[in-house]
Amino acid sequence: MVLSRFKKLFEGLLGGLAAPLHSVGVRPNTLTAVGLAFSASAAVLIYMHKSMPELLYPSAALIILSGLCDALDGTMARMFGEETPMGGFLDSLLDRYGDAVVICSVIVSGLCNPVWGVAALVGSLLVSYARARGESLGVQMASVGLGERAERLIILTAATLIEPLVRGALNAAVVVLAVITHATVVQRAVHFWRRKGAGG
Repeated sequence: MVLSRFKKLFEGLLGGLAAPLHSVGVRPNTLTAVGLAFSASAAVLIYMHKSMPELLYPSAALIILSGLCDALDGTMARMFGEETPMGGFLDSLLDRYGDAVVICSVIVSGLCNPVWGVAALVGSLLVSYARARGESLGVQMASVGLGERAERLIILTAATLIEPLVRGALNAAVVVLAVITHATVVQRAVHFWRRKGAGG
């Protein structure tokens, strides 16, 4: 929510990146796919961290890059009039895969309590579902809730960087994610109810 409110402040910077990329043939859907590849690569490195704990550092960088691609694809599509229903659908779908693969890697790697991990995974998916479902019924959900994707990526990135120094950082981050994602689902449900009413 916090980052979404300030997103427009960074449109110029994102545009400065999007324009040259577009000029060499990169398209929004390409960035969407690359973002998923970054997330998947981060997940692999997290899984491999037991033999090489230092792999958590590049995995954090890859999570950041996946978030950058997520911001850039939409900016590029708007700048060059390339917004399409298929592009929006693909963006939303691959973002969910990206979120899931990273959290699943943290769970499987034993870096968090599996119960909290599953709670965070389900919460992350439901946050997106609540927005998609609400907006399909005519209620705008952007910036509603504490745990939108940008915030979740920042929490995961910070915890991944800290984990080699402070054992349990990722477990704590997953607990936070579980709490704020489900809180966001409730916030969005309340927001929808206020706009549509109990019988809407």
